[in-house]
Amino acid sequence: MSLEFLGRLQKELSLTGNAVYESVLAIAERVNRKVQILRLHAQAASLLSQIESVQGELGRLIADASPSKSFSPKAQETRVIDLDNTFKLSVDRVHELKQTLIVLDSQIRELKMETVHENLLTLQRDLGLRGVSLERFIVADGSAAVGKSTSDVPGSVRLFTIFRGPFLLTPSDTIPFRRDDVVIVIAARSDLEALAAWFAPVRRVKTA
Repeated sequence: MSLEFLGRLQKELSLTGNAVYESVLAIAERVNRKVQILRLHAQAASLLSQIESVQGELGRLIADASPSKSFSPKAQETRVIDLDNTFKLSVDRVHELKQTLIVLDSQIRELKMETVHENLLTLQRDLGLRGVSLERFIVADGSAAVGKSTSDVPGSVRLFTIFRGPFLLTPSDTIPFRRDDVVIVIAARSDLEALAAWFAPVRRVKTA
């Protein structure tokens, strides 16, 4: 067994070890992110429960403070003042809880976006190993794609998702492309140049 072979073997083992270590770290990060999301969801549920509790208690106090003949005008006035103070405190408390809830919602959204970003990178890597790519195109005004449907697309497109304004459309042969549509495709890399030209504006040749 030559030293050169041992050196190559050691290098391969080192690369394999690094790959395993990176995989373990990636799994740990995903698990940790999911745990954080669950914890934040639990906190958000607790805040909503507190808001409902404050609102329920305030409703009970309002019902109890309804005018009653058993109280003198002075006592009734005192009850109204107390209720007004309680109402202000309740409003402040609910506002505080809602602000905390907004912060939690932002943190949850951020963690979920990180998860989506990681999943997209993984998808892009897996597609790259198979010679295909996930791409985003915008249908330009005057492009060859305007008025055409998914069945007219050149090349080996595997998937379509169309964003039209705020709507996500389910692709079909009956839906024509419109200007400013955002089209998500999975296609062979060899077809991407033709796709890009198809969605791009048509160049007009000037005649002398």
